Amino acid sequence: MTRAQLDKQPDEVAAMFDRTARRYDLVNDVLTLGQVRLWRKAVAHAVDAGPGELVLDLGAGTGTSTDTFTTLGARAIACDFSLGMLRTGVRRRGGNALSGPGVPFVSGDAMRLPFADDSFDAVTISVALRNVHDTDQALREMLRVTRPGGRLVILEFSHVTLPAFDLVYRQYLMRLLPVVARVFGSNGDSYDYLAESIRDWPDQATLARTIQGAGWERVAWRNLDLGIVAIHRGFKPV
Repeated sequence: MTRAQLDKQPDEVAAMFDRTARRYDLVNDVLTLGQVRLWRKAVAHAVDAGPGELVLDLGAGTGTSTDTFTTLGARAIACDFSLGMLRTGVRRRGGNALSGPGVPFVSGDAMRLPFADDSFDAVTISVALRNVHDTDQALREMLRVTRPGGRLVILEFSHVTLPAFDLVYRQYLMRLLPVVARVFGSNGDSYDYLAESIRDWPDQATLARTIQGAGWERVAWRNLDLGIVAIHRGFKPV
């Protein structure tokens, strides 16, 4: 099997990302025409982590996103269940996952996080919640490890708000995206899954209700790039 299915069995999804790890960041840059870098900055702004705060970056992959949370003096942990992605990130940083300067890398499943209750000031997950087998369970786990009053920030592919553009975008997703991935040397079958999982994902309002149902409050969202992606934010009750 070369790709995960839409039932998102954890072992299949992890293995799929293991195979794409080496060129994952490059392919993301190409597929989004560089917009992924602006999305990371928007997430960092929404997380708004300051000195002394601790951020959990779930689905962190190679840790490219995690660095954006430390620019204002916060500490951040990169957590992912793909060992291939984590190993790639660690290798790029000199080969030490837990000690030394910078970001520690931790292997963990979003549905069973290896952290104590009330550990983090903020928890964030970018374009990875869509890949979790049980969204509700993952959101409850994120709530558990966030301190009272702490915040959740989710960046995820969403539903385009302009119908005329939506038609073009869906053609890109289903026909061109896997082809571009193959050209740049990644696992094209994985990007078939990516396109299908984006198309299958709920819209902005539906996701907001799911987040609220998991126990988060003051949930709101903001569209980026006509709703290609959206940032959802919520807070743990005090």
